[in-house]
Amino acid sequence: MNRFKTSKFKNTTPKIAKKDGWINDVRGGSFAGQGNHIKASAELVAFNTEQAGGGMLGVTTVKPAADGRWRLSHVACHSDLVTDLDFSPFEENLLATCSADETVKLWRLCQPESAQPPLAPELTLTPGRGRPELVLFHPTSSGLLAVGAAKSPLVWDTDRRDAPLAVLEEHGEELQSLSWKRDGSLLASTCKDKMLRVFDPRAQLKPVQSADCLRNNKDSRLLWAKDDFLLTTGFDRMRNREVRLWDSRNLSSSLSSQTFGTSGGTLIPLLDADTGLLVLAGMGDTVADCLEVSTSEPFLSQVSHCLSDMPTRGVAAVPKLALDVMSCEVMRVLQLTDNCIVPIRYQVPRKNSGHDFHADLYPDTAGASPAMSADEWWRGGDKQVQRVSVHPDKRPKAAKAPAANPTPARKDHGDSKQEAPRAGSASSSPLSTPSTSSSSAAASRSPSTTSGLSSGFLPSPSPGQAGKAFQNLLGPSSKFRHIQGAVLHRDTHITNVRDLNLTTPGECDGFCVNRRHAAVPLAISGGQIAVFQRSRPGKLPDAALPTIQNSVSVADLCWDPFDTQRLAVAGEDAKIRVWRVPEDGLKETLTEPELVLQGHTEKIYSIKFHPLASDLLASSSYDLTVRLWNLRDGEQVRLLTGHQDQVFAMAWSPDGKLLATVCKDGKVRVYDPRKSAAPLQEGPGPDGHRGARVVWVCDGDYLLVSGFDSRSERGLYLYSAASLSSGVVAGVSVDVSPSTLIPFYDPDTGVVLLTGKGDTRVHIYEVVPEEPYFVECSSFNTLEPHKGLAFLPKSECNVREVEIAAALMLTRTAVEPVVFKVPRVKKEFFQDDLYPDTSACWEAALSASAWLDNADARHRKVSLRPADMTPVSQAPKEAPARKYMPSSFYLEEKTDEQKKEELLVAMVAKLGNMDDPLPQESFQGVDEEEWDD
Repeated sequence: MNRFKTSKFKNTTPKIAKKDGWINDVRGGSFAGQGNHIKASAELVAFNTEQAGGGMLGVTTVKPAADGRWRLSHVACHSDLVTDLDFSPFEENLLATCSADETVKLWRLCQPESAQPPLAPELTLTPGRGRPELVLFHPTSSGLLAVGAAKSPLVWDTDRRDAPLAVLEEHGEELQSLSWKRDGSLLASTCKDKMLRVFDPRAQLKPVQSADCLRNNKDSRLLWAKDDFLLTTGFDRMRNREVRLWDSRNLSSSLSSQTFGTSGGTLIPLLDADTGLLVLAGMGDTVADCLEVSTSEPFLSQVSHCLSDMPTRGVAAVPKLALDVMSCEVMRVLQLTDNCIVPIRYQVPRKNSGHDFHADLYPDTAGASPAMSADEWWRGGDKQVQRVSVHPDKRPKAAKAPAANPTPARKDHGDSKQEAPRAGSASSSPLSTPSTSSSSAAASRSPSTTSGLSSGFLPSPSPGQAGKAFQNLLGPSSKFRHIQGAVLHRDTHITNVRDLNLTTPGECDGFCVNRRHAAVPLAISGGQIAVFQRSRPGKLPDAALPTIQNSVSVADLCWDPFDTQRLAVAGEDAKIRVWRVPEDGLKETLTEPELVLQGHTEKIYSIKFHPLASDLLASSSYDLTVRLWNLRDGEQVRLLTGHQDQVFAMAWSPDGKLLATVCKDGKVRVYDPRKSAAPLQEGPGPDGHRGARVVWVCDGDYLLVSGFDSRSERGLYLYSAASLSSGVVAGVSVDVSPSTLIPFYDPDTGVVLLTGKGDTRVHIYEVVPEEPYFVECSSFNTLEPHKGLAFLPKSECNVREVEIAAALMLTRTAVEPVVFKVPRVKKEFFQDDLYPDTSACWEAALSASAWLDNADARHRKVSLRPADMTPVSQAPKEAPARKYMPSSFYLEEKTDEQKKEELLVAMVAKLGNMDDPLPQESFQGVDEEEWDD
């Protein structure tokens, strides 16, 4: 009858906090990586936030402040996405983070209400084995970390920062999950190669147990259940999500399994090993299941099913010692969503709940004091953490290191290599990117390597010194760091757009705009193109609109920068058609182009007008050539060769002399079309072959290429235009997404804005010609995926609102204006530091024939300052506010008699002089005899 036993937790009920109990304004977002994106200690909660491109963490408290509100703070941890994080089980404010910048860091966090964030990490590790995806504290030993770096699990003693204690056997594919056994003796892993492995890091580097037992290479998670049992979540061969229970001593087959539907989101398991309660929450889901795990039949029993309002971006369990045990709370889960953190409390309904402690629900749990040091564990120690009661009156106080004061210097282990003969060496990354450069620079500036600072903390500085020190650690600041994107009011939108072509080639931006028109390809036979007037926002009629009938599908299209009525369209029939649109828009369907250009023998990839010369157009094609056309004569004037595969993108240099291309054959090339058909120089491009874009930056000294790396992550790569063969000067990883990042570069500010078709985020960087090369700014997020973002000339920016870029965004049903502003206080003045004289790019500087005859020219410069605005550099200086000393400063210098005299004088001044006649005494009345008796 054992299988029919009744569980005391069978009626456990999830209770979602009311909205006033949510932690708001967190900007959770969706992140790529194996981590849970949120972790909690008994006091603090840390979570991924979209600010600073994912390199920043939000921090708040488990419990609200006295006023019932949560305080949020942010810590700039890394120069790239934080891939995983974990709190120490023994120090509530000690947090480990790992990042795509290929570093692992330890932080001492302050309470969020503290005005001073941590100025530097306590420790920075550089595993040097690729991007670390996982970080996990040891459950019994202090200072011991497991790090999942690409394909290799590493075990680090943080006192010996030069090299790991152990580098375990390299896996066949990327690691997906790591988990320590509760007694700290074994480390288990799952991998994309579908292998489940169990290691004893102190005995050997190879697994003591392994089996090819995971049924799918999609993301999997792993944790230790009771004793020798392992629990995995993943997908079966039919792509159903499943949970499986294993005996770690025999991985040949699972003990039990259960499926949970066909959703594609990874199942995150959270287990309370004391009670056996397991919560499963799927990434992107609004459902959380609670089960009870048992080592006897049935192994998995459903307890409850919880439905929330918003999709899950990450989940974390609150430690046992932070639960409200008097209300019979047996588990608490924190659900990270796009905009808030939602606490979900699991309670067992009991009589006298809130008054009595129900000991049968709360076995003793692991305490907050380590059983031994990392060195003791490495030498074979097997001490276990002392178990403590969770009764409120019996709980020990958890040890917590001070967050603001220097800690003692770490013990010097000069012979650590001799004591750990199996340690692997931490080699540096072969690609020097700004992420790694910045982190290395930060590490070199960190207190661990700075004279007089022994352990990662600065002496308590003044607020001004703290701000400067913190800024130095973050690297150079940008005046555009807090740039803000905004969609303008709905009155400016063009709505009811229908029949959009959502399958334009990757080399096409999706649509194109100029000061007057927006041209949008439609999914209608005949390659039709709609043209909308910017000056006529509003709802489009339901009736059919006049269009341009291109006769074949559109491969790419662009407006002539010097003629707002001329639209060039590349077709899949290897022809370029040039159309003339009436100044006030289409009144009737256009069927005859103004000009047809023929010469390419296969489908055209992309077309680009010359930035200075009128009537000059470049095109690239499947025939692996780039051709230049003189539209005035309707003839091909140059043929460029040398590409071995698909040309992803082209870009003219700012002076119009050179043409750059990036190609699927892995090369970046620069041509001087007037001198040679062969490339002037070439060099290695991005490793990935899924697509790329190129743009000239920093006055034409560098080429910025957006593309993919070998792991299909989107990245930015900077090349010296004078030395392409030298390879990448600097690079930064952006995120994971299938669409190519399309860059828009503003030469006046050095700001580049990037987004891909189908994205919901616009990434913004300032590009500078020296280290760190990329300075990340705030990003802009849209409510739904857009189909394209096309930028307008600088003259369209409203300088009174400090706009530095203006664009039109194409959604599924509308064209919406978007502006990017720099927040400034004195907006009544012209911000001349943001607006240097700009090039009149809407005017041709020379003709195509003149350019072909080797003439060069530059655009004239124009000022964007309105006549009625004064430059902020000439604004009158405000008089400094007078500083008043506190009254005690003056009173301390006076005797008691002086104080009394001053007080009396002040009272008389307030009430008036008693010797002065009262006003009514001067009034005139009647004589006495005139009164009646």
